[in-house]
Amino acid sequence: MHSPVQQPIGSGFTAASTIDDVIAGIDLTGRTAIVTGGYSGIGIETTRALAAAGAQVIIPARDVARAQKSLAGALGPVTGVEVVAMDLMDPASIDRFTGAFLESGRALDILVNSAGIMAAPLARDARGFESHFATNHLGHFQLTTRLLPALRRAEKGARVVNVAAMAHRLSPVVFDDLHFERRGYDPLMAYAQSKTANILFTVELDRRERDAGVRAFALHPGAIFTPLSRHVSQEVLLESRTLDENGKPVIDPASGRKTPAQGASTSVWCATSPQLAGLGGLYCENNEVSPLLDPVDGTGAESADGESGGIDTDAAAQGYPVGVAPHAVDPDAATRLWELSEKLVTHAR
Repeated sequence: MHSPVQQPIGSGFTAASTIDDVIAGIDLTGRTAIVTGGYSGIGIETTRALAAAGAQVIIPARDVARAQKSLAGALGPVTGVEVVAMDLMDPASIDRFTGAFLESGRALDILVNSAGIMAAPLARDARGFESHFATNHLGHFQLTTRLLPALRRAEKGARVVNVAAMAHRLSPVVFDDLHFERRGYDPLMAYAQSKTANILFTVELDRRERDAGVRAFALHPGAIFTPLSRHVSQEVLLESRTLDENGKPVIDPASGRKTPAQGASTSVWCATSPQLAGLGGLYCENNEVSPLLDPVDGTGAESADGESGGIDTDAAAQGYPVGVAPHAVDPDAATRLWELSEKLVTHAR
């Protein structure tokens, strides 16, 4: 049975709302946040909002010098932001990062899992795992579960925010071939599967940890032209109206095409809004809890083991309708993915 609260709550915000709109009046002084990917794209806007509200923000990055340069260029002199080495594709580096944080004894109030890759050519990590699944899901699963002691210490309760995508509708988690060992590799399907995994992880994390004061949310930020699009062809970006004929980003929040500050707003809303107090395990977009899509109207894929269920990719590219596919909030699939992920993150470490 799906959560009865996977439906809009009347937040009052819109697709055009920005980080400044949703963070207004919120004081994060004395609170600690970790933001993966917090030096690029919507991640840097998330960092900007949390730091401006008073939070101490820690940014794990594979290339510390590059991340620091990016932050300095975008934010200028900012206090309360620290970059620490970590690579989501390297389990040992995640262990080093989380071990050092736990050793510090600090509580962790906010964890925003914003980093990711999209539509990349076939690549595998040292364990042989497909790169989208390894980076977008397993790296964040390992990071989050290792940090649970710190999340549980948060005095006012903690929130974990997983940046997913509307692309989750294109594929369930295909449990019998996670790493494209038997099916032909499709970069968009690999990305879509990893985004479904982000949402299923959110559902199960919230179920397991809500009694300890840890709540989890997943979200679709919108169609935003950022470095995440580096592997997407110019032709596809033009066809999807992400870019206009002059190569400029199309900004039309009503159809999901947003500025980075608008795209990051849902991450910030999920991480900080008092409107979500007492809630969790939900998928959000446009600064609102999303409705559950009808599985038979061509907008939702079904079966945690099966095919992707006839998604209309052209319609999906247009940004309508809002909502989460049933396969991405299926509690049985969520439990199955968690149990499998626990085994995979200990594989060949």
